[in-house]
Amino acid sequence: MPEAGILLAIVSAMGANVAFLCKHRGANEAPAVRFSHPLRSAIALFASRWWMLGWLVGAIAWGFHVAAMAVAPLSLVQAVMAGGLALLVLPAQAWFRIRLGWREWCGLGLSAGGLALLAVTADASHAHSAYSLAGLIAFESGAVALGVTLLLHGTSGPLRGRDGVLLAVAAGVMVGVGNIAIKALSGTVPGDPFSLVSPWLLVAVGAGIAAFFSLARGLQLGAPIQVIALSSIAANAAAIGGGVLVFGDPIGSGALDVVVRSAAFIAVIAAAALMPTPRVPPPAVAGQST
Repeated sequence: MPEAGILLAIVSAMGANVAFLCKHRGANEAPAVRFSHPLRSAIALFASRWWMLGWLVGAIAWGFHVAAMAVAPLSLVQAVMAGGLALLVLPAQAWFRIRLGWREWCGLGLSAGGLALLAVTADASHAHSAYSLAGLIAFESGAVALGVTLLLHGTSGPLRGRDGVLLAVAAGVMVGVGNIAIKALSGTVPGDPFSLVSPWLLVAVGAGIAAFFSLARGLQLGAPIQVIALSSIAANAAAIGGGVLVFGDPIGSGALDVVVRSAAFIAVIAAAALMPTPRVPPPAVAGQST
């Protein structure tokens, strides 16, 4: 039922947005994340009440996300998640005092229009698309290589202004890797729980750990909306690409359907891309040295 998947994805997107903003505040209360000391850095992050709150809200949102992927095509779920990024401006303005400009409001309009088009043209016959194992391995390997490269460039050398951007994109790519692995598992686990004993579970866990630290450090180095938007765009782009290329998610059955759904995908991703960096100085981070 793609309609149920759309609703679950919208709820997940709203929860994830609040979680991101809480994590930003928590990350900037904690010492600088050091990739050479992951356990110490993780303990310091969870010692912050804001980070803990963000993690708990994010875990609930992730549960809705997994449920959405289980009942709807991956590319559809991720497109809704991308459009849901426009909802970020609501808690950002109301609870975190981040001002909104015309680009944010344009993003809201594009998101609403794209979500409406996706809901109208949803295809109910491809919730559990089959996939080629070779294609899945090739796509995941390429995405992991890209994510690791970005992570290494974002943590090497002296502190640079682009580090937050690189780490945000790295985190998003790794989230996309995890989502594709979970989608592969979601079609087999309900019928065979032992299929959880799979390399793809390890891929999902490993990618999640890499995304955890990349996002935390990115939030310390970059402005909140910029980092959140870029990580979300990267995650959605990776997962949408995997949905179409690996799982064969349909773009449409007829010419008009293809045009409408393509416009919807473009609209929701453009809505995410319109989110600019807020004009607020980021809080100081303890121990800025890397």
